[in-house]
Amino acid sequence: MKIHEHQAKQLMAARGISVPLGRVARSVDEAVAAVRPLIEESGNPVVVVKAQIHAGGRGKGTFKEHPDVHGVNVITDGIDGGPSAAEERVRELAKRMLGSTLVTIQTGEEGKVVSRLYIEQGISIDRELYLAVLLDRALSRNIVMASTEGGMEIEKVAEETPEKILRAEVDPAIGLADFQANELAMGLELSADAAKNFKRFVKSLAAAAGELDTSLIEINPLVVTTDGSVMALDGKMTFDDNALYRHPDIAEMRDETEEDSAELEAKNAGLSYIKLNGTIGCLVNGAGLAMATMDTIKLAGAEPANFLDVGGGATADQVTTGFQIITKDPAVKGIFVNIFGGIMRCDVIANGIVEAIQRVGLEVPLVVRLEGTNVELGKQIIADSGLDVVNADSLKDGAEKIVELTGGGSQ
Repeated sequence: MKIHEHQAKQLMAARGISVPLGRVARSVDEAVAAVRPLIEESGNPVVVVKAQIHAGGRGKGTFKEHPDVHGVNVITDGIDGGPSAAEERVRELAKRMLGSTLVTIQTGEEGKVVSRLYIEQGISIDRELYLAVLLDRALSRNIVMASTEGGMEIEKVAEETPEKILRAEVDPAIGLADFQANELAMGLELSADAAKNFKRFVKSLAAAAGELDTSLIEINPLVVTTDGSVMALDGKMTFDDNALYRHPDIAEMRDETEEDSAELEAKNAGLSYIKLNGTIGCLVNGAGLAMATMDTIKLAGAEPANFLDVGGGATADQVTTGFQIITKDPAVKGIFVNIFGGIMRCDVIANGIVEAIQRVGLEVPLVVRLEGTNVELGKQIIADSGLDVVNADSLKDGAEKIVELTGGGSQ
């Protein structure tokens, strides 16, 4: 689960991690009302207006309706004109940003509609750094990543100058050790107050990652101010869904309007679904079999349109929901159902498929491979339905048939 920047900063501030002063706004009036208190409290006449969406690259992103407006805007009108001038500029921007579609490098051309803003104090920046705590599943522990290249895409840094990325493993028993914090500070070429403040910051951030069950905390940029303070100018947090039962307060932060509607529908139905960029829809039981199915489709010359695992104990209703989710995707040119009936019975799958097609129709080729418990009954149910379904004898056979029926990789 992802949360917004202002929510991530709220969680950090509650744990003593330094963040700029800011206020969230869901309307133009709320945005304007936030300006004067921020200027008075911070003593800085500069404020920043930030669009809140679950995507990076907001600073360079622009709005479809207003190409001259970016997702992050620094307002300096208050320097000469005072708080009133800053308020008027914020009012103008908020009117254009709220309800408009922001397009960034991470949203794709469709963009995301902005429904909330974060009004934040301006900061006097000396240096910009990169800092993240992420779960390394191969190591089964969090690692800290830091770089002097703050404000840049870390993927680009890793590709072009990997030596500029520092790493430290976090021992879950003791947390990030003092010597590791020292090494990171030295690697970032920090000294004096900046080094001391960074070490305190990074140890607190690593502790927060363990406490909150995050899979990622990313701060880009982490800034060193002109007075040596270290502060999270941005903040991104992603949480392990399986641990949310331990954090009901964080679960309440979920913004369903930011999530893919198909993935949300699947989640509510108890299904595991991830949208991909291909043309072959996949409905499979079991994560391992689903991965193998996607690999075999690629080997056959096409790309999977999704990962969809209905699980070992799915009901006919869940299968129907999964099938409906796949057919709603306009990119899908064909569907491959691949079921191995161990705990899951093939007749349950067959009934779900028939019911789904009767509800939504079938406008693309469908290949079904059933094997295992009640396989003959499942095949009979599909045969008796009179539906235009192609049977497959194996995983390889099914993948080759659906790719052939959809024109292979030419789609």
